[in-house]
Amino acid sequence: MLLGRERERQELDRVLATARSGRSAVLALVGEPGIGKTALLEYAEEQAAGLRVLRARGIDSEAHVPFAGLLELLRPALGLLERIPPPQAAALEGALALRPGAVGERFAVGAATLSLLAAHAETWPTLVLVDDAHSLDRSSAEALLFALRRLLAEPLAAIVTVREGEPSLLDGADLPPLRVGGLDPDAAAALVAPVARDLAERLYRATAGNPLALLELAAEGSQAAGPPIDLPVPVSARISSAFLRRAEALDEDARRLLVLVAANDSGETAVLARAAASLGLDLAGLDAAETAGLVRLAEGRAEFRHPLARAAIYSESPVDGRREAHRALAASLPDRELDRRAWHLALAALGPEDAAASALEQAGARARERGAHAVAAAAFERAARLAPDDERRGRLLFAAADAAWLAGSAERAVSLLDEIRTVDASGDRLVRIEHLRGRIAASQGPVMQGYEVLAAAAEQAADSEPELAVTMLAEAVDAAFFAGAASDMLRAARRARELLPAGASMRAEFLAATAEGMALVFGGDGERGIDAFRRGVELAERSAELQTDPGLLSWLVMGPLWLREAEAGRALVETAVENARAQAALGVLPRLLDRVARDHAAADQWATAEAEYDEAIRLARETGQRTELAAALAGLAWLEARHGRETACRAHAEEARELCASLGIGLYEAWAIRALGELELALGRPAEAARLLEEEVLRLRELGIGDVDTSPAAELVEAYVRLGRPADAAAKADELEEQARAKGQPWSLARAARCRGLLADDDELESCFEEALRLHERTPDVYEAARTRLAYGARLRRARRRVRARKQLRAALEAFDRLGADPWSELARAELEATGETARRRDASTADTLTPQELQIAQLLAAGKTTREAAAALFLSPKTVEYHLRHVYRKLGVSSRAELAEKLASR
Repeated sequence: MLLGRERERQELDRVLATARSGRSAVLALVGEPGIGKTALLEYAEEQAAGLRVLRARGIDSEAHVPFAGLLELLRPALGLLERIPPPQAAALEGALALRPGAVGERFAVGAATLSLLAAHAETWPTLVLVDDAHSLDRSSAEALLFALRRLLAEPLAAIVTVREGEPSLLDGADLPPLRVGGLDPDAAAALVAPVARDLAERLYRATAGNPLALLELAAEGSQAAGPPIDLPVPVSARISSAFLRRAEALDEDARRLLVLVAANDSGETAVLARAAASLGLDLAGLDAAETAGLVRLAEGRAEFRHPLARAAIYSESPVDGRREAHRALAASLPDRELDRRAWHLALAALGPEDAAASALEQAGARARERGAHAVAAAAFERAARLAPDDERRGRLLFAAADAAWLAGSAERAVSLLDEIRTVDASGDRLVRIEHLRGRIAASQGPVMQGYEVLAAAAEQAADSEPELAVTMLAEAVDAAFFAGAASDMLRAARRARELLPAGASMRAEFLAATAEGMALVFGGDGERGIDAFRRGVELAERSAELQTDPGLLSWLVMGPLWLREAEAGRALVETAVENARAQAALGVLPRLLDRVARDHAAADQWATAEAEYDEAIRLARETGQRTELAAALAGLAWLEARHGRETACRAHAEEARELCASLGIGLYEAWAIRALGELELALGRPAEAARLLEEEVLRLRELGIGDVDTSPAAELVEAYVRLGRPADAAAKADELEEQARAKGQPWSLARAARCRGLLADDDELESCFEEALRLHERTPDVYEAARTRLAYGARLRRARRRVRARKQLRAALEAFDRLGADPWSELARAELEATGETARRRDASTADTLTPQELQIAQLLAAGKTTREAAAALFLSPKTVEYHLRHVYRKLGVSSRAELAEKLASR
């Protein structure tokens, strides 16, 4: 029975009751060693009537075994693999070594873990218990955290324990914690009864009520009395000392056996017996250690009573004794335990040792194939320390750096890359070192450092591997795009075109064409840039291989996004997103979703864009992608400005600007400024709008960005007109006209024609606006067309052509209402009423109340996806999708998917 744990038991009972009611609940028990976390887990398991238990325990010595903890947890559920999406099942089977094959995306195993837990809970209400989660191998912890954060509507309770103050899956997560403290004095006295009350009080003061410390010190009797004053001795040190004193009372053979048990990570007595025999020891000698309360022997296993006992014995034993134990264990493990054997060999090594290095290198390769990148990084790095020569050491350190980067440990990867330079950085390896260094800098910032490293590495590869050089230069263009460095984009794109070999692969041609299009358009050469984009789009449309390449998914949307045409490459946008979701490519999705969201926001799919920005921001935060986070925040702020959501827009724009400043992301800093400028214009504050838009113009000029589509000239013209500054408006309109004609694309030409209409004489205004509307028909941008109609109608009204004005104003109002551009709806409504026509205010659509995630689910299901398909696409469980769908039905007043599709189509 748990003494003095009423609060904890009530919380555990609540979590279990939630699961029984059909909902999910997660709880993390946090506390110091020996505080009773494991006992609380045992209580939860005892109370789990009606729930099937999945249980795992983190073990320090298994931190290097790929997905060891996840396999222990999911083993009873593996029979349900056929019920989860096949790509996820394949990823999980590969990770758990159930079949050969590479896992691929780092987060695919997390998505599969979520799906399998959801399938298990759908079959039986489930209780997940994970003890000592801080000791899980990182790959298991990452996958488990991914799943736990997304549980919502499954009959599943998850309880994990972590040691206070140690790194664990809770770091940076939002799982609800419950700190487990010491027992109160009465419970402490009851635990150590029948010791004398004064001794019980002294024990309580010395241990702060830690149950393990109370029991261990109480067993020492008079030694626990100590001096007549209270000294600040750490509890763990007191406990360790108690365990060590018991070990010291044993004979030498028993102590050597204890070291062997402490070094053994499996606990199997069969392995221990073989290892002991090789050392001339008899495993029966552990009986004395069991009698002393140090170990437990049962069911073919030998384990310490508490992890602290194991840690104390191992850390205080002689170094040569530990090496002896690891060497014996390595020789005693069966062939199926190659990874454990490799680590034991490494721990037994005194210095460089070829056999241990080779074994660990192979273990690292196996972990990499299974997607356990953190484990692979540790294996490769340790192998490098044992490698007997510099060439091999450099190769292994690079493998470790690459694995660390894939595991999300950018700082560790950079540190390892720096170390390689001091060891061996010659020939092809130097190119790959710099390629990886450049990609890390481009992703983590400062982005122009990434550009410089990538461009330099491309020159080193130019003669021997020209296609690799083209790839690096394209990545450099993308880095400079984030920075807004137009001239640098042009330099890298031109060099990529020069290096593209005759007969190059379609992949290299596509990257070169798309990078060239980005650079030329950004640099102000719109006509040639558009031609390059068209070449890239044509290549992508012809190649299924390009459309499914994970490294190209975010590139696929660049052509359609920059062309801004109603037809060109539009199918590539949806294809890229579908393939990224099917591949569980969460590392790619934030950047891809940001770009697709901007595309949808530039059409009439604002709600979809908002949902995509929301998902991009959530995933970028979760995966630590700061550049993508800044981009998505700036994009969302820009969309919120058009909606007129002042508070949200300002918050997101300011967060984006802070990130951009720290990462050197000039382009998105300019877009965040643009968002604030458009917000002020929408809210009827033209002076502040002009100030911010002028600031953006200066920033774009500093960056050398000459693309007319990034210019706020049209918004500035309108702000100047409202402020009564016709000369400034005319000058800016002329500048826009010149740039738009040079690019020759309908989107910017339409904006230029609108500005001419704003400034034209009454007898010329109609031709200007009609030209603008004809150009708008060639683009998907409903908002810009509505802005033109609003300006057109307002000019017609002032020219006393009220009947004709009403036609334009009605169309503008309908479009703004449909988009949810509330400030612009109010302007259109006011203009329409000024013509003498009363416009009915739009009834707030119930669809507007859907959250971004609800909208995503509604759209997928309305498009014909099944619940399971929608769940797989959004990395949710089917039950969570159904939970959100019930809210969607209630909010929209529908009761079937057919009605849902009809409702969404009518929005």
